[in-house]
Amino acid sequence: MIDSTPQNTGSELPPAQSQAQTPSQQDSQNITDTMANYAAEALSKCQADLALAQAKGAEMADQFLRAKADTENARRRAEDEISKARKFAVESFADSLLPVLDSLEAGLNAKDATLEVIREGAQATLRQLLAALERNKVIAINPAAGAKFDPAQHQAISVVPSDQEANSVVTVLQKGYLISDRVLRPALVTVSAPK
Repeated sequence: MIDSTPQNTGSELPPAQSQAQTPSQQDSQNITDTMANYAAEALSKCQADLALAQAKGAEMADQFLRAKADTENARRRAEDEISKARKFAVESFADSLLPVLDSLEAGLNAKDATLEVIREGAQATLRQLLAALERNKVIAINPAAGAKFDPAQHQAISVVPSDQEANSVVTVLQKGYLISDRVLRPALVTVSAPK
């Protein structure tokens, strides 16, 4: 008959020894624990860095929105100022012309005025008009005879024979005007012909 009892061949460890770890298993467990601790620390550091970066990002977004709003407000104010400047730019000029208008009306309403009185009134009104233009930086272009022809400020109507140097103003047919150093209307002139 065959014996069915298990035999100890020596390859199996006794139950007490199978539960104890060998030194290499302990090292592996220590390494695993160390790595798990390192990973946990790295994860918590990454989470802290992420929270800090998110807070900075939110702060930068808030600063951007505030700067954008400030820029929009400044742009809107500038547009309003430009619109008002365009709308009321002529106000000062019109205010300067009102006394001229009053003088003209007074002259036209005068009854039984002599020619001399009308002439004096017209001269006074002309002085008022010239003063109003000057206050608003409207300056006459009235070159003297013999002055060098300047195509930026003069418009030659004709070329005439003259004893003057070539390309110089002979006569002024109509004054020109500058407004703040910009030509409003060029002076109409005749120019001397080359000899």
